Amino acid sequence: MDRRGSSETFTRMGTLGIEEEFFVVDDRNRPTSGTDDLVYESDPPEILDGRLDHELFKCVVETQTPTIGADDLDEAREQLAAVRSALVDHAEAHGYGIAAAGLHPAAKWRELEHAEKPRYQAQLDRIQYPQHRNTTAGLHVHVGVDDADKAVWVANEIRWHLPIMLALSANSPYWNGFDTGLHSARAKIFEALPNTGVPTTFDSYAEFDEFERTMVETGSIDDRGELWYDVRPHSGLGTVEVRAPDGQADQETVMAFVEYTHALVTDLSERYEDGESGRKHRREPLDENKWRAIRHGHEAELLSRDLSETVDLGELVDRECERLGVSGIRAVYDAESGAERQRRLHDEDGMDALCRSLKL
Repeated sequence: MDRRGSSETFTRMGTLGIEEEFFVVDDRNRPTSGTDDLVYESDPPEILDGRLDHELFKCVVETQTPTIGADDLDEAREQLAAVRSALVDHAEAHGYGIAAAGLHPAAKWRELEHAEKPRYQAQLDRIQYPQHRNTTAGLHVHVGVDDADKAVWVANEIRWHLPIMLALSANSPYWNGFDTGLHSARAKIFEALPNTGVPTTFDSYAEFDEFERTMVETGSIDDRGELWYDVRPHSGLGTVEVRAPDGQADQETVMAFVEYTHALVTDLSERYEDGESGRKHRREPLDENKWRAIRHGHEAELLSRDLSETVDLGELVDRECERLGVSGIRAVYDAESGAERQRRLHDEDGMDALCRSLKL
């Protein structure tokens, strides 16, 4: 990986890419060290060649779709299904299963192995406890933007929308085997790392680039990939990358966030081109909205776009669907949330049933 990116990568508008983090599980549906077998010691299916990696723990793998043509949600759905199917087949051929959630409810970080990759060992040495316990798994959606300054402006403006996605995606009530009382414990655990959460605003790509340069050259991060904010201009891929949602087992739930993210980036790009000044919200009220999403999930009431009142998540979803012409997030809101489903299954049938339910 290049340690820093470039404004010259921002050349394509509307392309899509989907990254998902999954748990490798054993025959009891518990997280297990499988990444050596799946990533290093065997050849993956063709669609995963160069698009399958592991994360900090040996029980977490990451997939990436191929770059998807501009504005083609049908192709995104097909590629997502193909990547998931290939991953499940690859895992099953080696005696593993694949599960998805923001956190695996049975994952106990003290008992799980960390990856030996030098990048992760360096992070463990530098960050210590917050990274040692980081058993999180998320969904990241990339949308191509054809101008670096535009990408920075879009990332600034999209920040208010991220708690909507997080609340809808909340799928991690259990951590280390106990109920946290949160709907997305993943988001809170991940926030313990440096360079995470809701970022501040940047006035231009040059300002963002200077920040990225400073962080690398002062040894604060090893490379640009360690700026783990909930949204970022991806200076290596030329995209706006949204990193807010919890991991999901259900493909259509993932596609709802892909559709919504794509619509937001498209709409905001048009507003930038029309010369809108943007809102440039302070980080603090956006942090409050994120906390409400973490704590309450589908039941959250969030501060409105002008921060003047609180609005039920369902009403915000209706407004967004009508404004942007999307429908997926409405279906996600109308369904039982991931966190609610996990708690129900755990209470009705116990941890074994809950773990089974998370498998792809």
